Amino acid sequence: MAYTRQKGNKTADVKKWAGFDAQAFLASAGVARTIVEFQSKNTLFSQGDICKDVMYIQSGSVKLSIVSKTGKEAVVAMLKPGDFVGEGALARQPVRLATATAVTLTSVLVIGLQEMKRVLHEEHSFSDRFIAYMLERNTKVEEDLVDQLFNNSEKRLARTLLLLARYGKEGGTHSVLPKISQETLAEMVGTTRSRVNFFLNKFKKLGFITYDGGMHVTDSLLTVVLRD
Repeated sequence: MAYTRQKGNKTADVKKWAGFDAQAFLASAGVARTIVEFQSKNTLFSQGDICKDVMYIQSGSVKLSIVSKTGKEAVVAMLKPGDFVGEGALARQPVRLATATAVTLTSVLVIGLQEMKRVLHEEHSFSDRFIAYMLERNTKVEEDLVDQLFNNSEKRLARTLLLLARYGKEGGTHSVLPKISQETLAEMVGTTRSRVNFFLNKFKKLGFITYDGGMHVTDSLLTVVLRD
């Protein structure tokens, strides 16, 4: 089975999210909501599917990828708990523009499109946080574009690792990175797996990354990004 569903009254572990009480939202009467769990490598939705809902990631990690008409695939984002996926439905996108795939065991809150619109209008703390999230997401897209245009593959990989390690976010950059293959890193950076392997070995020798139950990224990796 690709995923399992849980009813809203079985989600006592849902945490408050930036002033919006997700547990109270799930427990409220008449709310169209579903908790869905996806196993690693299972698809949340595919490119070309009809847009009918928005998903909020509660736990796990999600990869967003796009396949061109010629069959070339590119990873455009790695999403984490607290992120939304499929929000393009709110912009009247008729179909999904990308494929969302669970990288690890992932739990998402699926909110129907009409319900999402209602909550955005009625829950001000939720709508404020959602707007802030979208602005932050838009800024990251612009930064990614600049990164692709002006930086070499080594700098792009360093920046990608720092972003995955949540550099500058609460908790620092010493937590274990989400499990991610070198092939996926290559797709995100826009280079080959062999080049990613080469640079990872280089970063390890320089002490920028370590392996201990997973990949750890240190703040010193930022010197690669800032280097002229």
